[in-house]
Amino acid sequence: MLNVFTLSNGRLFQEEIESLEELSRFHPIWVDLEEPTPEEKRWVKQYFGLSIPEDAIDEDIEESARFYAEDNGELHIRSDFLVADPDAPHQVRVAFILNIVNEQLRSQGVLFSIHDETVPAFRLLRMRARRMPGLLTDAKEVLLKLLDADAEYCADTLEGIYDDLEAAGKKVLDDNISDEMASEVLATIARQEDMNGRIRRNVMDTRRAVSFLMRSKMLDAEQFEEARQIQRDLDSLDSHTTFLFDKINFLMDATVGFININQNKIIKIFSVASVALLPPTLIASIYGMNFRNMPELEHPLGYPFALALMIASALLPMWYFRRRGWLK
Repeated sequence: MLNVFTLSNGRLFQEEIESLEELSRFHPIWVDLEEPTPEEKRWVKQYFGLSIPEDAIDEDIEESARFYAEDNGELHIRSDFLVADPDAPHQVRVAFILNIVNEQLRSQGVLFSIHDETVPAFRLLRMRARRMPGLLTDAKEVLLKLLDADAEYCADTLEGIYDDLEAAGKKVLDDNISDEMASEVLATIARQEDMNGRIRRNVMDTRRAVSFLMRSKMLDAEQFEEARQIQRDLDSLDSHTTFLFDKINFLMDATVGFININQNKIIKIFSVASVALLPPTLIASIYGMNFRNMPELEHPLGYPFALALMIASALLPMWYFRRRGWLK
């Protein structure tokens, strides 16, 4: 899918391109290629003179080759954007190419973005640009706002993690937590820990991209200050992820502790039962081993006496355990 974005009266307008003739009618500041076909890549090359690298969004690209500038002034940035899908959270690799294409667009340039699936931060920026005229002025501003939108998307996801962990914490601190409830809490904590780790990785990657833009000396003074503000926002997100890691570890330890307590309760029942049944077993053994003939023939009251003694020897330890509070 090939989408172009143009500015008109400070507003961002989106057009889906289905032919080279349609593309030639626009002078965009942002060209977005989602799962581009070879034909769409050919249109971009014919109209803009830009050859999109085959490995633009490869996952195994060298880390050192993710940020670089070409001799012709093209700026290449490969950055990961978070997709906070509750079932399968992951990152989407996006390749950005900031390019000066021709004389009539030399004042603003064109930003090209290549990715293989929908990115929530892109949708967030498009919605914001439609509501706020003048938000975007040129291609560099679009790139900065996309990175800023990614940071805000991570912040919103962190708020969701806070809410989920708060609900899990209430279950953990409940006096009557069961093993089934504890297993649900552990599953929730594991999911949030995975999401928190992905956010931390994404924040690190976005910080590197913003830092590269600041070092490229392509930003004006206002954009440079905006990049510094994005860096400060990313630093604050780092502290939040650290706090969440500590909270997750606490809830994990507390949940495992309650599971151990429930297991100890079961073990205590077997321990009390074994101690309470030990005296009757001893009496039965002694009674059955100390008669030459059948005991009921030699001592008619032998069985009733032995049974009464066995019951008394079983009830006495239970009474003692109850008095000490060990059966609660």
